[in-house]
Amino acid sequence: MDLQDQLKNLFPDHEPEHTDDSDSVKENLWLQDDPIICKYEKRKGKPITILEGYTGATEDFKKLAKELKTKLSVGGSFKDDRIIIQGDYRDKIMTILKEKGFNVKRVGG
Repeated sequence: MDLQDQLKNLFPDHEPEHTDDSDSVKENLWLQDDPIICKYEKRKGKPITILEGYTGATEDFKKLAKELKTKLSVGGSFKDDRIIIQGDYRDKIMTILKEKGFNVKRVGG
């Protein structure tokens, strides 16, 4: 007899609540019709990935920047309505953004 069965015996009238954590954690970012531009550049010999063209709220773009940095485990910043990610992560960033429902356009190399 496992723990669930013991709890059912102790509390026969209780109905367990089914919570789906994936829906409650999901962020409400504004999705736009125009694609987000994903560029690759080299600055001082080091590769960087730049995301620009988001027309939603600045706070949403900052949340997106933080989420991308944590998922990719890389550094980066948010300046002048651009997300700058250290390294060439265009493919991974594009898949993450497409899963969220964004249109992404790859520019450069």
